[in-house]
Amino acid sequence: MEPQIPKGFRDFLPERMRLRKRLIAQMTDIFERFGFEPLDTPCLEYAETLEGKYGEEGDRLIYKFQDRGERMVALRYDLTIPLARVAAMHPEIIKPFKRYHIAPVWRADKPQKGRFREFYQCDIDIIGSTSMYADGELLVITYTVLKQLGFKNFIIRINNRKVLNGFAVKNGIAEDKLPDFLRTLDKLDKTGLDGVFAELTSKGLLTDTLRATLAGLAAENAASDHDGSLKLFAALVDGHEAGMTGVAELRTIHETLKGHDVDPACYRFDFTLARGLDYYTGPIFETIVTEPKIGSITGGGRYDNLIGLFSKDTIPATGTSFGLERLVTIMEELGSAEIKSSLTRVLITQFDPALMPRNLGIARMLRDAGINTEVYFSPDKLKKQLAYAANKAIPFVAILGPDEDRDGNITIKNMGLGSQQTLPQSELAAWLIAELGKL
Repeated sequence: MEPQIPKGFRDFLPERMRLRKRLIAQMTDIFERFGFEPLDTPCLEYAETLEGKYGEEGDRLIYKFQDRGERMVALRYDLTIPLARVAAMHPEIIKPFKRYHIAPVWRADKPQKGRFREFYQCDIDIIGSTSMYADGELLVITYTVLKQLGFKNFIIRINNRKVLNGFAVKNGIAEDKLPDFLRTLDKLDKTGLDGVFAELTSKGLLTDTLRATLAGLAAENAASDHDGSLKLFAALVDGHEAGMTGVAELRTIHETLKGHDVDPACYRFDFTLARGLDYYTGPIFETIVTEPKIGSITGGGRYDNLIGLFSKDTIPATGTSFGLERLVTIMEELGSAEIKSSLTRVLITQFDPALMPRNLGIARMLRDAGINTEVYFSPDKLKKQLAYAANKAIPFVAILGPDEDRDGNITIKNMGLGSQQTLPQSELAAWLIAELGKL
């Protein structure tokens, strides 16, 4: 049997897993610093829970099948719909409820660079608040995460569905055609203006005025004059009540970003941002990197009506999601992903089988001190054991020979410097903690 895995799925070997764990740990630390709490949900939901929530194109990507009980079930498509179900099933949760969820999702999509059929999302959501400061905080966290991970060339794009809806209505698009308009506009980055115009034409939505306005707005999106952009938005929806409410919401988000001293060059109000999912009701946002070109790395928005699909009560909510796979891909391309050092901090060699009980005792002592320690199992030549440590990038090697054991000492070798010294076994843990702190 030839070993293989389905297309769009991957194995993660230790080097890549170390990077993924590091990114998740850094994001978790930031999420909790802002008051978010962890949540997990089953990977499997009833199909009807997921269906009809993502739009026609999203529904086609759901992995659905019949289980042995002849129930239609599905692998979760994202982490937002399961959260909405949780909120409806557990009304006792204290609100505002700020949760983070880091877990795999599945989509029957066409695999390509940075896009897989099984991938991890890192979500943060705030349930139970209508305040736009909540939406603004999500963007502050987005900025904080990307800066801490070392990203420099990124732009957070921000828009509002109320503004887009108001603009569409003012340009003669009927209410029942708004989803078609938004899904088409959402393809701008993939198909370009000509592709958007062609699809709008095929749907009978494109007018000469709309063509000219969208062309001008696409060029305008390169600007970083935030106040000017918001004035332009207001002019585009002037006289439309919901559209003007959307502009006011964007002003509050702008105020939040300025209050947290977010670099103004790292975000812009982008009228052509639409986000394809049907459940968004207010502010929407996504992050792109200018180099390398890989699409969005975060995305989200406000979805005040979604939880109401599972509950008698309408509960406001907003959230955003980080694409872990794309973050990893970008860091690898930029050369900032390499982790040279092993998770093991010290290797204890086997000099003499008779000394193995002493080696195991030293290993236990170091592990009790919080030092990741590995014991070499076979009495191979010391050269081979040192090569093993070097190949795994283990920074220190401890060698216990008969002389050291007799005197209560141990020899410790710094693999990076090539130096070694002998010290009392009782001092080994403290010495290693101090030296590891320097690395």
